[in-house]
Order: sequence, then C-alpha cells, then structure tokens
Amino acid sequence: MAIDYHHLKNREFPPVHQHYTERDSMLYALSLGLGNNPLDEHALAFCYEGVPGGLRALPTQAVVLGYPGFWAREPDTGIDWTRLLHGEQRLRIHRPIAAAGHVVGHTRVTRLIDKGADKGAIMVSERRLDDQAGNRLATIEQVTFLRGNGGYSTQGAGQPSDDPLPTLPASPSDRAPDYNDSFEIPHDTALLYRLSGDLNPLHADPAIARAAGFERPILHGLATYALAAHALVRQCCDHDPARLRAFDVRFSAPVYPGETLVTEIWRDPHESTRLYLRARVPQRNIEVLSRGCAECLHA
Repeated sequence: MAIDYHHLKNREFPPVHQHYTERDSMLYALSLGLGNNPLDEHALAFCYEGVPGGLRALPTQAVVLGYPGFWAREPDTGIDWTRLLHGEQRLRIHRPIAAAGHVVGHTRVTRLIDKGADKGAIMVSERRLDDQAGNRLATIEQVTFLRGNGGYSTQGAGQPSDDPLPTLPASPSDRAPDYNDSFEIPHDTALLYRLSGDLNPLHADPAIARAAGFERPILHGLATYALAAHALVRQCCDHDPARLRAFDVRFSAPVYPGETLVTEIWRDPHESTRLYLRARVPQRNIEVLSRGCAECLHA
C-alpha cells in the first residue's frame, strides 16, 4: 500500500476533549492488577478514594487520555493497518496526572522514515496532553512500524524520508541490575485494560488471536509498559508516582495474561535521576521490553 508523506505529516487531528473521573483512574489501576493484594496500602492509593491524601493516578494513565482512536485504520492514511506494529513508547510527564479532571489531546505526525520496500516504514506520532487551562501535562510519542508501507520514498516521483529518532540506550551488560521486580499478571488483565479505550479484539477474542498467529489473546503493549512503569514507581520512586517524570521503551515481544513479568532496573552511576530497564517473561525465557530509559526525581 502507498502512503503520502505530505498528507500524513499535515494531517489534521481534531483536539480530543476528555473528562475522566476517579472511577476511571481506579479502573485503570485495577486493570493492571494493583488491587490483587487488599493489604497492599501502596497499591490501594491508586484503587480507593478513601486513602489518606486522596486517590492518586498512575503516571502512565496519560497514554490513554486524549487518545484520538485507531486513526491509522482510516482510508485516507494509506496505511496497511493490518501489518503495523507498536515499536516504541516515549513519555514525558510535565505535571503530575490528577486522579480526575478534563484534558485535551492534540495529535500530529512528526516523522516518517522509509526503511525500504522490503523493510517497511517508521511513523512517529506525538500527542500533547493539556489541561483545560492549556497547561502541558504530558508529551507522548508513539513509534509505529508500518511493515506494509516501505519504499514509499522511491515510488513514482519519490517523497521525503525523515531522520529517525535518537536510538534508545541499551541496558548495561557489564553488571547485574540494581533492582529486580517480579509481578504475576492476572489472567483477566487484557479484558480489563481494554476498557480504558483500546478495544482491539486481538486482546479479547481467542479466534482472532489465533488468526493473527498467537496461541491466545495477548496483552496490550501499553499495559506491559504500564506494569514496568509501576515497577519503577515501586522500586525507585518510593511509591510516589509524581517522581516518575519520563519513561521510554522498545517493545520486543508480546506478553500473555497470566505470565510473570520480571523488570530489571539499573541506576546510571553518572546521573542519579536516570534509570535503565528491560523486562522479560521467565516462563518463555524471552525479553519483552528492551532499551528502557526513565527519569525518577529525588524525594
């Protein structure tokens, strides 16, 4: 399929206004398994409005707010949406995400990179998340691998191809991680997480999952991303979500609900707020998140 560089780069996305409530924030946290242990007071802070200081929101909730929907499926894009893959997720938190509020999402395509006819193309989209007063809450970047759209810059008269984003740093290979976080993913995680906005049946319907080449429905990549971010909050931010200010990661392999996610975290010896991360599923001996990089502010 053919994509038009100039059309995608100049494509207009109407602002997405979204009002969300404490109930939405609790559902988001519960969908990630935070309520599994009713005696975990740290997790309860995201699941129960009666905790001292009030309900808190996980920082990664920003990625499901002001979401423009699965717009790559729309005919005007020229994107072969059946072959796209979520490659990377990058997030900057400028102000802590409130447990309830009104936000506005502004989306645009910032980069298109042609890897070649047999290698696909890369699309980078950015979503700016603001509050009603126009204050920036978060900047969200999604890197999507368009497997069916490579070679667009060499077709016909040719079109531009942008420079890629800077490569995310690899985790240290010369030393053991400073933190190991193990979390058993509940079997119903994908069914609950989809209620935050991503209703792709790949994550719910066994027949559709099998047709796509999976043995059963897989977990949303952004759910795996959120689980790793919560590991950072637990291990490195003293359970304070406001201290996690940035988190970038590459998706390496899908995760199945019911598996164990082991998140390995390293501190940067030269920059005290910087962290490196990878995550794996020991049951299949496979790395599912790689090149993770985060920023955690001091208390």
